[in-house]
Amino acid sequence: MSKTRRDFLKTATASMATSLAAGMVAATPSHAATGIARASGLLRPDDTPSGTIEVRITDATRKFAAAPPLTWTAAGSSAGDVITLDPSQTFQEHLGIGGAFTDGACYTFHRLSAGARDGLFHEMFHPSEMGLSAGRICIGSSDYSTEVYSYDEGAPDPGLARFSIEHDRAWILPILRQVRSVNPDLWLLASPWSPPGWMKPNGSMLGGCMHQKSMPAYAGYFVKFLKAYEAEGVRINSITSQNEVDTEQDGRMPACAWPQEYEIGFVSEHLGPALRKSGLDTNIWLLDHNYNLWGRVICSLDDPSLREFCHSVAWHGYVGEPEMMSRVHAAYPQAEMFWTEGGPDYTAKDYLTDWCNWGQTFTGVFRNWCRCMIGWNLALDEHGKPNVGPFSCGGTVTIHSGTDEITRSGHFWAMNHFARSIRRGARRFASTSADSGSETVIHVAYQSPEGAQTVVLTNPGPERSVQLQLGPSAALVTLAPDSITSATWRSRSDDK
Repeated sequence: MSKTRRDFLKTATASMATSLAAGMVAATPSHAATGIARASGLLRPDDTPSGTIEVRITDATRKFAAAPPLTWTAAGSSAGDVITLDPSQTFQEHLGIGGAFTDGACYTFHRLSAGARDGLFHEMFHPSEMGLSAGRICIGSSDYSTEVYSYDEGAPDPGLARFSIEHDRAWILPILRQVRSVNPDLWLLASPWSPPGWMKPNGSMLGGCMHQKSMPAYAGYFVKFLKAYEAEGVRINSITSQNEVDTEQDGRMPACAWPQEYEIGFVSEHLGPALRKSGLDTNIWLLDHNYNLWGRVICSLDDPSLREFCHSVAWHGYVGEPEMMSRVHAAYPQAEMFWTEGGPDYTAKDYLTDWCNWGQTFTGVFRNWCRCMIGWNLALDEHGKPNVGPFSCGGTVTIHSGTDEITRSGHFWAMNHFARSIRRGARRFASTSADSGSETVIHVAYQSPEGAQTVVLTNPGPERSVQLQLGPSAALVTLAPDSITSATWRSRSDDK
C-alpha cells in the first residue's frame, strides 16, 4: 500500500490518460447489455440531437457553473480534436456515486448544527442537487473511527450472545437514516476491516489473520449485523467479506489478511448459505481491494461454488491500472464491477483544486465497467480526523472542528459533474477520439432512461477546443485549462 490513499493518482493518471482519450479501454460493447438497451427503448441509434447543449464547467474560477449553451450543426471537417459519440454501442448500467459513511465521517456530520447539516445533506444527497446515491459503511471500526471497536469484543463468544450495535446508535445510524430521508434511493455497501479480535490468532482487531474455525460464527455475525441494521430502519444492499484482503497493515489499524482460499471458502460454505437460510437478499461483492489483484478475482470466479452466491467485484485504485478490471470482464462478462474506495489527502497542496486528477480517475473507473464510484470519507475535520490509523486522508468535505466551516475539496467538485449528470439507470455508450497527445482530453458518455445524453470531459492541459460528433451532427466545445466540463442534450425524438 502507498504512503497515503491518494498516492495512486500520481502513477495511475499518466498511464491511463492516452488509452482513455483514444477510446481503447473497453472498446467492445457487452452484446447482452446492448440487447437489453434496445429492447427497453433506451437506445435509439437513428435519433439525431436537437435543441441546445447545456454546459457546466469547473475550473480555477468556476465551480460547476453554467456556461453559455451550445447548438448542434451539420458535421464537417475539424482542425481540432474530434470525439465521436456512438449511442448504438452500450456498456454497463450505472448504479450511483457517493462516499463512505465511516464512524469518523458520521461523527463529523453529527457535530454540525441541525440547520447546517440539513443544508449540506440537501446539497450532497437530494435528487435535485448532487443526488449522491451510493455509500459505504464499516462493519465495526475502520481506521477512520473515533475508537477501535467491533460488535462483539472480549472473550471468545461463538454463540454471539454478546453481539450489539450499540456503538452505532450514537451517530452512525441517525446520520444514515437522515441521508435516506433525503435520498431514499441510497444504496449501501457494508465492509468489515476486521472481525472481532477473538476470531483471530493475535486476539486483536489490529492486523493479523482469521481463525478458520471462527468462520461459521463470523457468518452469523454478518447475519446479526444485517438484521440489526434493518430493525433500525437502515437496510444494507451489499456486503464484502473483508476490506483490502491483501494486507494486514502491519498491525497499525483494524485490518485482517484474507487469503484467496479463505474468501472462496467463507463465501461459498458459510456467508452465502447463511444469508440464504436467513432470507436475506443482500448482495456479496468480492475482493474490495486493488486493481493489481485482477488475476486473483478471475481465479476466484473460476470456482462454481463461489459463483452460486457471488458474481460481483469491489475495486480500489491504489495499486495497478483501471484497465485491469477489463481483463476480469473479458474473462467473465457477466461479473459486475463496483469501485468502492478512494479519496483525497488533506495534506496535499492541491486538496482544494485537484478536480482534474479525480475526473481522470472517475473516467477510468467508468470506462472499465464499474457501475458505481464510492469515494472514501465523505467528511473529516481539518486534521483528517477522527482517525485511529496511520494514513493522512481528507474528507470529500472538510468540516472545521472549531468553527463548523465547510470546505469543499477538488474531489467534491469532480463528483458534482459525474453525480449530477449520470444517475441510476443510465447506460454508458461509446465515445472515442484519435488524440494521443501527452495532455489528452479524457471523456466518458452516458444516456439516461429518459433519453438525455451526457459527456463528461476532463482537460488537464491548456485551453483547447474539441468537436463532439454524433452521427451527422457536431458541436464545438471550448475547454478551459485544468477543467472538467459536462455537456448534456436530448435526442430529437425526445422533443416531440
